[in-house]
Amino acid sequence: MLSFSGVDIFIIILFFAAVVVIGFVTGKKSSNNADDYLLSGRKVGLFLFILTNVSTWYGGILGVGEFTYRYGIVSWFTQGLPYYIFAFLFAIFFAGKIRRASLFTIPDKLSEVYGNTAGLIAAVLVFILVSPAPYLLMTANLLTLFFDVGIIAALIISLLISISYLLYGGFRSNVYTDAFQFFVMFGGFIVLVVILIISNGFEMLQNNLPPAHLKLTGEASPAFISVWFLIALWTFADPGFHQRCYAAKDENTAVKGIIYSIFFWALFDFLTTTSGLFARAMLPNIETPVLAYPLLAEIVLIPGVRGIFYAALFATIMSTLNSFLFLSGTTIGRDFIYRLKKQKSENSLKKYTVIGLIISGILSIILAYKIPSVIEIWYTIGSFCIPGIILPVISAYYEKIRIDRKIIIAEILTASLLSITWFFIKAKINGGQTIQQIEPMLVGFAAALIIHSTGLFIKSSSLKQR
Repeated sequence: MLSFSGVDIFIIILFFAAVVVIGFVTGKKSSNNADDYLLSGRKVGLFLFILTNVSTWYGGILGVGEFTYRYGIVSWFTQGLPYYIFAFLFAIFFAGKIRRASLFTIPDKLSEVYGNTAGLIAAVLVFILVSPAPYLLMTANLLTLFFDVGIIAALIISLLISISYLLYGGFRSNVYTDAFQFFVMFGGFIVLVVILIISNGFEMLQNNLPPAHLKLTGEASPAFISVWFLIALWTFADPGFHQRCYAAKDENTAVKGIIYSIFFWALFDFLTTTSGLFARAMLPNIETPVLAYPLLAEIVLIPGVRGIFYAALFATIMSTLNSFLFLSGTTIGRDFIYRLKKQKSENSLKKYTVIGLIISGILSIILAYKIPSVIEIWYTIGSFCIPGIILPVISAYYEKIRIDRKIIIAEILTASLLSITWFFIKAKINGGQTIQQIEPMLVGFAAALIIHSTGLFIKSSSLKQR
């Protein structure tokens, strides 16, 4: 059981207050204009671009601690390295194109290229993918550890803290609170790692960790590692990346912002991986590895410093929570309400987004309460939605690999439906190990590749006949 001093609790409360104040103060400059409320006037500079982009990436911090505690540095090899590679490719091949498009969302682009039906279907998948429920649940779980509140109350409090300033200041508030939380999350983990290294040295890891924990691939099979690299393709269709590129002040900012972010992700991954390894070496028998970081901080840090680290955990999660909450609200407001309105007015987008934020917040509370497992939420959402959207998004920005509108709709629906179908079939099949290793996401990707390749073949044949 974790123990907390009064000064630790005070620091956590002070952190919450600072986030809310920053959100409201910076939100004063926001207007009802769509560009301003949804994308901060498309004037986000390089510095703020990097801070918000980096901080948004690490919402699953407790899961990172658990993964590293259980399996070692293979956590970085599967959860870090592939994303650096695809983020770099995204910067080179997509960031500039996205900024030039000057749209608002991924479904905007798919509607532009493949029609409104494809855009609406994609909007459903994007809405599910950017569900804030996992991060709302993690924030609430931490609150129940620190304060004497039940899970429902913790979920409501977590939502109110994040949604209050978003309703008021929109994306500008999102960006500036993310910037503040960037420094808190890095500061907390830097303090922890420095103390760990000074007190114990890296020799402790070599002497106390299972050998597999220090192997790059651990004991993971090539198939396991390949699946994680495949999952990292999601980077190309990450709504957060697209949103920040749309908000960048120019193409150069979008491209450099993504590339520079990679260096900060690598630094933070070093901090979190090192912390997880020390947790395994110093606390080898933790019953709940998801609490590896808080339990490590309890035995290593003194009161006050420990509070700073706890605030860093909250900052890491909440910077993702508020970003996904705003993305989700934007999807409802822009891609559903606005798109389905017969008489469209961009001046109404703020109102629609506010409605979207409220709807998204309520749905997230329900989902987080009904599925009280972050891993299960991630697995389910990713398996159902990612396969159907990757190739349509990539092809929307490269004309040579675009296919017929009807075929792209079939691709989105088939890939997603097959993933869902296999998810339930797999759960009921008592088949061999080979069948159990076939992930729903792989089934969906295979279907998407087949359909998209067929579409390209039909397109090529049609051009030859002209």
